[in-house]
Amino acid sequence: MIPIDIEHEMRRSYLLYSMSVIVGRALPDVRDGLKPIHRRILYAMHDIGLTADKPYRKSATVVGEVIGNYHPHGESAIYDAIVRMAQDFSIRNPMVDGHGNFGSVDGDPAAAMRYTEVKMAKLAAAMLSDIEKDTVDFVPNYDASKKEPTVLPSRFPHLLVNGSSGIAVGMATNIPPHNLIEVIDGVVHLIDNPEASVAELMEFIKGPDFPTAGLILGTQGIRDAYHTGRGSIKVRARAKIEPMNGNRQRIVITEIPYQVNKARLVERIADLARDKQIDGISDLRDESDREGMRVVVELRRDANANVVLNQLYKHTPMETTFGVIMLVLVNNEPRVLSIKDVLHYYIAHQEEVVTRRTQFDLAKAEARAHILEGLRIALDHIDQIIALIRASASRDVAREGLMQQFGLTERQANAILDMRLASLTGLEREKIEQEYAEVCDLIKRLREILGDEGLLLGVIKDEMIAIRDKFGDARRTEITEEAPDIEMEDLIAREDVVVTMSHQGYIKRLPVNTYRSQRRGGRGVTGMATREEDFVEHLFVTNTHDTILFFTNRGKVYSLKGYEIPEAQRQARGTAIVNLIEVEPGEAVTALMPVVKFADDVYVAMATRQGTVKKTELTAFAAIRRSGIIGISLAPDDELIAVKMVSGDDEILLVTRNGMSIRFRQDDVRAMGRTAAGVRGIALDMSDI
Repeated sequence: MIPIDIEHEMRRSYLLYSMSVIVGRALPDVRDGLKPIHRRILYAMHDIGLTADKPYRKSATVVGEVIGNYHPHGESAIYDAIVRMAQDFSIRNPMVDGHGNFGSVDGDPAAAMRYTEVKMAKLAAAMLSDIEKDTVDFVPNYDASKKEPTVLPSRFPHLLVNGSSGIAVGMATNIPPHNLIEVIDGVVHLIDNPEASVAELMEFIKGPDFPTAGLILGTQGIRDAYHTGRGSIKVRARAKIEPMNGNRQRIVITEIPYQVNKARLVERIADLARDKQIDGISDLRDESDREGMRVVVELRRDANANVVLNQLYKHTPMETTFGVIMLVLVNNEPRVLSIKDVLHYYIAHQEEVVTRRTQFDLAKAEARAHILEGLRIALDHIDQIIALIRASASRDVAREGLMQQFGLTERQANAILDMRLASLTGLEREKIEQEYAEVCDLIKRLREILGDEGLLLGVIKDEMIAIRDKFGDARRTEITEEAPDIEMEDLIAREDVVVTMSHQGYIKRLPVNTYRSQRRGGRGVTGMATREEDFVEHLFVTNTHDTILFFTNRGKVYSLKGYEIPEAQRQARGTAIVNLIEVEPGEAVTALMPVVKFADDVYVAMATRQGTVKKTELTAFAAIRRSGIIGISLAPDDELIAVKMVSGDDEILLVTRNGMSIRFRQDDVRAMGRTAAGVRGIALDMSDI
């Protein structure tokens, strides 16, 4: 036994474990965009001939093949990976063609592997194309009984087309799927223009293209992700407002954000409607079928459809954020790459694949040309060769004789000895001559490709364009202008309300229809329950989206939106104003002013206890912090007692307690800043106010 320090051993072992997870399980390779489990699944299906043109076979067969030969881990993990590779709502271009129940966007699980059947999808063949031509390296499998590829040829940029996600040790990757046509167009452009910028590539690769479609709001997150490898993309469901009978409306959801569970989304909407967190929903149905998704949210007659829709975006997964982390393995090292770097590494991989394939084909063509050259010699001296063979005691003696007499190699001699008599006809000779000419042309072309990088890149482009034209489809996810953040006002319906405030500072709002119309002489209704020595001092009609300015006796100004004033029952007292605005001890609200719009040509006229008047532009009060702002500077023994809104030809009338009055045009008073003290409006006696 060798004593070791446990801290050192734990550090060493954890490092080995973390690298094993990073390289062997969680992160995709930049070249083929696959994690080891997905690579082994595709190679196992290829190995047993389960291609797109063959019949389906039980999923359990593939799982057993993968476990037995390449991936000695749990069967559930392998089957889950196969299932996801077959789900068209999880993968933009599925690599597995599944037959049976493979789950749903509602989160339903797939059937057991003994029931479902699979085979490779047609596009998956491009992932393994020419793998038998020494295009990639192979290594021994876990028990050295077979060999497996370290990477697949991947004749299209699978990493971007289908994306990838995974959590390693201390790091994670989250790459969104993209449109096959756009990505290949981007690769072709980068091959033609190696110095192209990310902005130029974005003219071809517009952004992620999710299998569940939806809307991407704005391009800033896409630009960040493509430039730096990290970004945040806001994704929203596609919904429309439709009219219904009875002057009602409904919201119809036809697309949802990527990786959102539709059943849970519907359940969340139902919970919010039941708890009254979203008001106005009368019915909710999931009418989705094989033709597509359709979730219907029916609204009450008095509901504002746009407000309800904004509330759904705010409080449900109808709007989500996709955090992009383009972390991949580059030479078995984790790196965060820009989209240009990803494509450069992919192009380099394709150069190696096509080069190795061309070298393989060239060696094969040269070997065939060598044999054909021997056959041509044999046909030119057929009588001598037949005589030599007839005179030889054995095949070995005949082979040696051919090599010595005609200068043939061993391979050529063996090929001649394997010839059938039918090959001696004139027609067969023509075929050999034709084949030799074709092989020579092929050798010439292959050597040109290996000697000219431009021709090599041209082959890569042509083959990718062929894949694009065969398998490409239209973009599903629409990229729209960036929508502004949903503010509180977007979640509140515009509604006319009556605001009342008592002398002792209790305030509330009521829907305007609470005060029903009555004929002359009606008995009226109670608008507020007040205590002794309290009474309703302020009452006005406003809107929930209007701004209400509160002026206090000390010259300060506060503001609230109409919807920020709590709604109460008709006979309720209301909420103390000190709970809504930060008034100081001894400070009382003396005037309220509802404002629909802060117009430039409207002013606020103020009057104090000592007869001072002041006029200030209404726009000066458009932005008021919660702690309030100064509206007028007052003398120590003065108070603000009245405030009105004036404009145009309005006149101001000041009346004192002793019955004195003065009237003047509002434009006779010069507009002043907020902190100004004002001017004398009327001269008062000592006992007058």
